[in-house]
Amino acid sequence: MVNYTLMISADLENLTNLQPQGGCDDSAFAYYFKLKCGNCGEVSPKETCLSLNETVPIPKSRGTTNLVQKCKFCDREGTVTMITGRGQPLTQEASEAGKSSRLMVFDCRGFEPLEFAFYGGWKVESVAGTTYDDVDLSAGEFAEYDEKGECPVMISNLRASFSVTKS
Repeated sequence: MVNYTLMISADLENLTNLQPQGGCDDSAFAYYFKLKCGNCGEVSPKETCLSLNETVPIPKSRGTTNLVQKCKFCDREGTVTMITGRGQPLTQEASEAGKSSRLMVFDCRGFEPLEFAFYGGWKVESVAGTTYDDVDLSAGEFAEYDEKGECPVMISNLRASFSVTKS
């Protein structure tokens, strides 16, 4: 069992608290990323989608997981389970310091997550208190004008990485 932490970073201009729409543990938010087989090294050609509200039984076990998938190349089966309670929003302070924020932890057995894709369903707040819901980051950026704060707001230079985490 290896746990991988999804870390995100971005340049936030007059914005803070970038996170999935319902918070870092939002059960409806979909995480999209490619998977690398731990047996043969084959990388999935398309992103796999995981959501907390979708669970399936683990074969030959009593437990459940968020994903059971077979490698199309070697037929080895693996699972990915999402571990909640460890995520936090990306703040303006962290962005300005060049730091990343932990979004989600994944317990991966037989697979390694790669290449997280930013799509829709994000929420962010302006420093003036305006909330932007259902932000689509698939284009790699977001820009608006905050009428309340009378300033431009922008998300750019989105980056995501997976790192091995203990426990």
